[in-house]
Amino acid sequence: EARPLVEEGLRGSREILGDRHPDTMASINIMASLLMKMGELQEARPLLEEGLRGRRETLGDRHSDTLSSINNMATLLTEMGELKEARPLYEEGLRVKRETLGDRHPSTLISINNMANLLMDMGELQEA
Repeated sequence: EARPLVEEGLRGSREILGDRHPDTMASINIMASLLMKMGELQEARPLLEEGLRGRRETLGDRHSDTLSSINNMATLLTEMGELKEARPLYEEGLRVKRETLGDRHPSTLISINNMANLLMDMGELQEA
């Protein structure tokens, strides 16, 4: 039941606010998250790519919304089994969070755990 509503919200945001408005990019992320929960990973991917690209262009690489999009894209790639593609995204997110938030910020700690889990999944146990 949620999908038609999320689609309507995204369509409306695109029409009224434009593709690069922060609210539209948030709607893109919501739609992608819904698709991921539904197991529609291939359908979610272009949305996450669009959202990440848009946030990088409009907000910059260090903005918290951009970092959220980086993490979401890395998570999708991990779920798709594309671990080598996910790695540079997790690394980027962790590096920027360490630089901007510090090593002990809760968001940085989540990124540390995400990176460690990826390395374990890749069989790189010494690095994890």
